[in-house]
Amino acid sequence: MDAEGAKAPCLWALASYRAGENGQIRGLVEALGWPYRWIELSYRRRGAIQQLMRGVGLQGVDTRRSNGLEAPWPDILVSAGLRNEPVARWVKQASGGSTRLVFLGRTWAGLQHFDLVITTPQYQLPDADNVLHNPTTLHGVTPPLLAEHGETLRGELARYPEPRIGVLLGGDSGPFPFRRRAAAILGRMLDRKAQGSAGSLLVTTSARTHMDAVRALEDTLSAPTFLYRWASDATDNPYFGLLALADELVVTGDSIAMLSEAVATGKPVHIFDLDLERYDQTPDLTLKSVLYRALMRAGPQRLSRNISIVHERLVGQGQAVWLGEPWKGASKPPEDAVQRAVARVKQLAARD
Repeated sequence: MDAEGAKAPCLWALASYRAGENGQIRGLVEALGWPYRWIELSYRRRGAIQQLMRGVGLQGVDTRRSNGLEAPWPDILVSAGLRNEPVARWVKQASGGSTRLVFLGRTWAGLQHFDLVITTPQYQLPDADNVLHNPTTLHGVTPPLLAEHGETLRGELARYPEPRIGVLLGGDSGPFPFRRRAAAILGRMLDRKAQGSAGSLLVTTSARTHMDAVRALEDTLSAPTFLYRWASDATDNPYFGLLALADELVVTGDSIAMLSEAVATGKPVHIFDLDLERYDQTPDLTLKSVLYRALMRAGPQRLSRNISIVHERLVGQGQAVWLGEPWKGASKPPEDAVQRAVARVKQLAARD
């Protein structure tokens, strides 16, 4: 039963192949408060053609190594990512059309194939009845979660002086790489900030952080620093503990998911701009970043994302500032993207 006493719908969470998207999926299904099945997929390389052609089917997954793709079919399926679109649409087809598809971020197939798309500004999707435009991505950051993880980590971080500056490191993002040059610039800015307040740095990498960037950052730091290196098989990731115990947060601008989670804490948030021209420096360039810039200028809009739109809105609304600029205080509490999404999914579930 749900909170209103009605029978909860059958809910599936179709896991993505990206950690950030999985955080968003889990944040939504947990907030819905319904029992759900978490389904992991094992992907095949040959599925790329089907994905790019916006097909429907299971050719892109190894069904023997993927759990749970069988009846009874769900009432609601939540997922994200290009590789998962053919699978989600196959589930809807197998259910006789009764499964309602909720997709996060953007879709590569037409919007008409999905019952609800929950998106953010960088994807620039059109207004439509089945599209919910949120200011930030979905997440699982709540006061109880922060309290729990903060208490777990408190003893380990007791020796790091306050104020503590939490640092969330991402990686390459479209036109802007995060490599040695950018990391060294960030490191120098962080060190000055921590030394100026006699505080410390609480740093965590992520799945996309290059090790050469981590080494370059380390080489510039002299302030007391806690550094966690992300690992796929780790069971002690302190990420939410760092969010809880930091007095303010610095986030590399590539990750809208980490920015959304940082803003949700209600603490001062500083964005490090990977377009290093803001800091009078020449940006790092890679072949991929050069090609992405060309795609943004001349390619179809749906093939790229413009994360600067989110940055500008967060800064314009007082939810964040650029690293190096003074914190002015949030002009208003951040809009609760998770609760807006929960309300729309519950409306969808109640629809005849």
